[in-house]
Amino acid sequence: MSKFKYFLFIPGIVLISLAFCFKKIITSDDSIISQAIVSVLENAHYEPQEVNDNFSEKLFYLYLKRLDNSKRFFIKSDIDSLNQFKTLLDDQAKANEYNYFDMANRLHIVRINQIGELYKEILAKPFNFTEKETLEFNEENSQYLDTEKELKEFWRKSLKQQVLEKLFQKQKAQDKAKERKDTLIKIKPYDTLEYLSRMEILKNQNDWFLRLKKFDTKEKVSLYINCITELFDPHTSYFPPKDKENFDIRMSGKLEGIGAQLQEKDGFLKVAGIVPGSPSYKQGELKAGDIIIKVAQGALEPVDVTNMKIDDAIQLIRGKKGTEVRLTVKKLDESIKIIPIIRDVVVLEDGFAKSSIIEKNGDKYGYINLPTFYIDMNDRYGRSCARDIEIEVKKLKEDGVKGIILDLRNNGGGSLSDVVKIGGLFIEKGPITLVKDREKRIDVLGDDDKSILYDGPLTIMVNENSASASEILAAAMQDYHRAAIIGTTTFGKGTVQRFIELDDAFETNSGEKLGAIKITIQKFYRVNGGTTQLAGVVPDIVIPDRYRYIEYGEKDSEHPLGIDYVKKADYKINYSFEKGIIKAKKNSDKRIAQSQIFKEIERLALKIKAQSKRTTFTLNLEEYKAEQKQLEDDNKFYEESIKQIKALTFSTTTADSKLMDNDTLKVKIKNDWNKGFEKDIYIQEAVEVLKDLQ
Repeated sequence: MSKFKYFLFIPGIVLISLAFCFKKIITSDDSIISQAIVSVLENAHYEPQEVNDNFSEKLFYLYLKRLDNSKRFFIKSDIDSLNQFKTLLDDQAKANEYNYFDMANRLHIVRINQIGELYKEILAKPFNFTEKETLEFNEENSQYLDTEKELKEFWRKSLKQQVLEKLFQKQKAQDKAKERKDTLIKIKPYDTLEYLSRMEILKNQNDWFLRLKKFDTKEKVSLYINCITELFDPHTSYFPPKDKENFDIRMSGKLEGIGAQLQEKDGFLKVAGIVPGSPSYKQGELKAGDIIIKVAQGALEPVDVTNMKIDDAIQLIRGKKGTEVRLTVKKLDESIKIIPIIRDVVVLEDGFAKSSIIEKNGDKYGYINLPTFYIDMNDRYGRSCARDIEIEVKKLKEDGVKGIILDLRNNGGGSLSDVVKIGGLFIEKGPITLVKDREKRIDVLGDDDKSILYDGPLTIMVNENSASASEILAAAMQDYHRAAIIGTTTFGKGTVQRFIELDDAFETNSGEKLGAIKITIQKFYRVNGGTTQLAGVVPDIVIPDRYRYIEYGEKDSEHPLGIDYVKKADYKINYSFEKGIIKAKKNSDKRIAQSQIFKEIERLALKIKAQSKRTTFTLNLEEYKAEQKQLEDDNKFYEESIKQIKALTFSTTTADSKLMDNDTLKVKIKNDWNKGFEKDIYIQEAVEVLKDLQ
């Protein structure tokens, strides 16, 4: 069984660097980079495609879709004028010509400027919400409108719908204030509420169009390149240098900076929050609500960040550990202050594995939440989810738990090597997954260590957002009969990706970094020879979920790789939990069938499915109120049922309590985290399942 150091990624995440054995001089980064990408795709992708007229036509339509997904800007004549390029994009790329790219973007800018004036004109006048009028919209099947007149009418109705929603919320807030006899709320007449609603939508549109106009050539090149990669499969994509840096931060859980959470608001950079324990937290002067006006590197001249794209501003604020950044900020009292902060490593604790104790009827059960299969790719001694899970399991064992719940809900994946190591913590020895490369060679990845860290009852929680590495672990534990898998069918991503650093493979005269490509290089399979690709992992115990009928997952994405199977691996089934899993399923099905709240969730799921299929939306205020009243009634019983749920008792492990050493901030953060799960009905069901596995 071979060892490996690959990474496996989520619907949108991935792996290690690979330098090609060839070099190429690039003289014009933006115009030639697509050629480099195509070369990489042809030489390294799991299922390479021929870049021909058929590929060209798919690329033609996909780029238009990415520029104008809701068909709010282009009209049919625009598309007709571009049709000449439909089968020529492959030839143009080889000839280093981008006539289609240039023309499509010029047309897009023209339409943005045109609509940019139109929406202001529309929102300058009051809407009549007594008319029997509807908006027809189906994002999936809608066609480009024929004329500018039709486009204007679509925008009028679309803006009217947005104002209608705002107006309804304002009237509802006033009605509730009247019921409470709240004298602090000044009751406004209908005309004023309608005007305020229009002005809010006007502001929203202004902000959106400002962002559209900041969308520069480099970003459009990146978008175009990602249309090329997407045609190979949904998880192959181009990462410009800044995006690659952000990806590495997410995977490692740490960055070098100041630890301030920022957001763009009205053209200003606003502090949304401060990371506890970060340089900003320790320095103490920067507060949530502050507006950052200028950024200086130490004593150098400050740079004005007003109206700057947030990504560019963040790049100025981030920097190497030990360096100084000086922020000129406007405080809430309108005073201006220069705040010097020494950058340091900021650890983003929210992304790491955590555990707690669940106490029920005098028994203790362990709960571990793993948000992602993280690893620090630039530091072999950095945080690793496999090491962290091992630590958390040991903490729970020390507290004498009778079973462990591993929560992989909404975990999109990550490090493939780590998921194999984690699987090895729960089995004696054996394969965890099989991988197949583009040459159809199959490698078995597994655990060679006979020792078992934890051999007790184990439940793994999954949902439709559990993908990739989460599916490998859930599938392996299911095939071994080692754990009861509980939840809803998973995402269905059965592919492995790597990062290829373009700067390692190609040279530029400009010296500017090119970024990286995340590319699918393998498929992975279950140890029983099955696949999670498109199919996902079907839990042993299926629990109703409000979104279970929504079309979602790999099978509903564009251009996914297909399903296939491989020969079963040699592995030993753990029969000691087989009867317990059968018993748990039977008892869980009975509890769910008798549960009023799960019945309500199933009813809501069917309602949500029907809502998702809607293509006609009323623009009449009274009709809209009636619809919202119905939705409110539909949700009311569910909300009341949640309130009636008896909360689970969550407590901090003995080991964590000692580490906190009565640090009030750490204790509060952990207590708040525990509280967030107390009324989670899915965790409550997982506890009941653990009892049947004992």
